[in-house]
Amino acid sequence: MKKFFVKSFRTRLFAGFLVASLLPLFLCSAMLLQTFRLRLNRQAQLETEEHLTRVTELLDTLYTDFHQVSTAMKSDRSIAPVLEQGRGGDTAVYSALFGVTEGSRDYARFDLYGKDGVWLYSTQNGPVEGELPVNWGVLYAARQTAGLAFASASTDADTANLTFASAGAGTGTSGALLQGAAQISTDEGEAAGYLVVTMDRAHLSRLLEESYGSQNGLILLNQYWRPIYASEPSLTDTVVPKLRRLLLDGEDINDGDSDSSYSTAYLPEMGLYVLLSRPQTLNQDTRTLLGTVTLGSALVCVILSVFMGLRLSRQLFSPIKRLHSAIGQVVHNNLNVQVTPYHDDELGQLAGQFNDMVEALKANQAQLIENQRELNEAQIRMLQAQLNPHFLCNTLDTMKWISKINQVPQVAVMSTDLADILRFCISPEEFVPLRREVEILRRYVEIQTIRMSGSFRFAVELPPDLAECKVPKMVLQPLVENAILHGLEDVKDGIVTVRAWTTENRLLQICVSDNGKGLPQEMTGTYTCREQSSARYHLGLYNVDTILKKNYGDRYGLYLNHRPDGTGTAVTATLPLSQEEKNA
Repeated sequence: MKKFFVKSFRTRLFAGFLVASLLPLFLCSAMLLQTFRLRLNRQAQLETEEHLTRVTELLDTLYTDFHQVSTAMKSDRSIAPVLEQGRGGDTAVYSALFGVTEGSRDYARFDLYGKDGVWLYSTQNGPVEGELPVNWGVLYAARQTAGLAFASASTDADTANLTFASAGAGTGTSGALLQGAAQISTDEGEAAGYLVVTMDRAHLSRLLEESYGSQNGLILLNQYWRPIYASEPSLTDTVVPKLRRLLLDGEDINDGDSDSSYSTAYLPEMGLYVLLSRPQTLNQDTRTLLGTVTLGSALVCVILSVFMGLRLSRQLFSPIKRLHSAIGQVVHNNLNVQVTPYHDDELGQLAGQFNDMVEALKANQAQLIENQRELNEAQIRMLQAQLNPHFLCNTLDTMKWISKINQVPQVAVMSTDLADILRFCISPEEFVPLRREVEILRRYVEIQTIRMSGSFRFAVELPPDLAECKVPKMVLQPLVENAILHGLEDVKDGIVTVRAWTTENRLLQICVSDNGKGLPQEMTGTYTCREQSSARYHLGLYNVDTILKKNYGDRYGLYLNHRPDGTGTAVTATLPLSQEEKNA
């Protein structure tokens, strides 16, 4: 599979389109869903905390009111004697009881019991249970604390004998859910009776309705997580047992898989836990629906991405495929192929450049064929001319001996010099020692001296340590010839000097100077003529400069100037200092 992806550009292009289109989509979708879920959970949590705070504030306010009622009843000195006697002074007691409970009777029933637990007075007209136990239950809890003690009024056998913090065991008052009691004492500190606050379902519903939200559920629990009140009766049968089991197992109450989440608050004064149940922002059905919609949207996006990826990859790959096919034809030497650019974009420009390249290759191929033809013709001419120099050398040797026999020494000297020059020219070496170059140069000068009747002198300054330096063959003869024929024209007592030396950076410089008429000022400096046609009047300079640059590079070549005394001409050739032949 990896090999297939590596070899197929179209497959990699298609895969890249899919990843580029689907990966951001999936990431953005996941981030949006997560953000949406967190936002809903946060909003629901804030609303739940607000409702829970409202419920606890209502219960705290109610407890404060109850505490104020109990404080007022205990501080009224007319109440204790009546309760201690059992009955009597009903008007005064009722007046005091109804006076201090004004505003609180809507949320609880207030009763006065004697010290033996017998009912005496009540704010309710209906029937009231006539006696409460004083050795257990809420009255017992009131005897154990100086304040107001609360206890659940459960009738369950397993909760009837439980003792609560700041509260006694539950007592079986008919219809009562929660009871609180405060002991009313005599001046001597003895129990004269009890004030009992009783709350039933109607009282709690009236107090807490519209405080916990229409979608939420409210449960009041004692400190052992036994239900006292529930906004919906079904909550006590399903939610409370499950949450109690989680607490006993040491787990968080929101760890279980449920469609609801729970928040709790504890009221130590009343010994109550407030449990608020709210539906999950995304329940199982909603999550299933959301997952289905997301999966369907993802499948649609995948299908669209595959379709668009195939289309785009085909559009991009088609011109590349045509270009690849055309390159294959060029490899097989078909230079008549052309790629039609369908669009004026980068691929269209690439096709146009390919067409230009093919045309350039076709022109280069034609030029190579022409150059090869010219090379073949030159080789043929060279082969045809190979016999001529040998014939000339043999003829010159014959002329030399005939001149000696006939006592014409100048002809013999010229014949000998010319023969040496020709042999030197046709020798296979491209680079020769500088001493050998100077030796052949002397042969040439000797011929020119005889021809020009000794009208000039020739001098060479060659240090012995430079005699073996390798230089291109026949590089000095054109310079000396140029000095003799052009520099010394119409000059009497002319002199041509050849001098060689080295520079600090190991360069060999050879200067050919004369005392002739000199150079035009525009020709001084580095020799810059680059075309043979424009150098027809200075062909020797052009040839030598070209030989040096072809062999050693553009850093080297000829430099034209006057002699140090300001007369004549000095042509300096610069080349590397080398004792070995230079491979061109």
